[in-house]
Amino acid sequence: MRELGFDQRRLEHGEYRMKQNAILVVTSLFSILLLTLHITDDIVRGISKAEPPNTALFVLAVFLYGTLVLAERRSGHVIMLLVGLFAAGMPVIHMRGAHYGEIAKSTGGFFFVWTLWALGGLGGFTFILSARGLWSLRRGQPR
Repeated sequence: MRELGFDQRRLEHGEYRMKQNAILVVTSLFSILLLTLHITDDIVRGISKAEPPNTALFVLAVFLYGTLVLAERRSGHVIMLLVGLFAAGMPVIHMRGAHYGEIAKSTGGFFFVWTLWALGGLGGFTFILSARGLWSLRRGQPR
């Protein structure tokens, strides 16, 4: 553990718990950032529509609130679990699409594909960390 920058005395005082939750918050925020960049790219390409009663903005606000304000609570972990699920699911949805190959070869295709890969990996990691945090909360253990 010392190689990772942990010290036994710090572990006893709860800094390890705090670090685990901080990692979850950071991965969730990066997942949200990549989701917004990818959805923006979808709108620019005409894949998704930008409509006035866009529920995506409400979902974004809930994701941010859950990640930044409720991070220590069970509800925050559930919201971050959903962030991870949405992010990890984005590549699955797009890579099955009929026009995926065309988009990948088009101008800006590299960014489109890269965000899918980054969303998949980071979203999966966020999902795992959230599930682990929920499990710890369920068992009454420190996160």
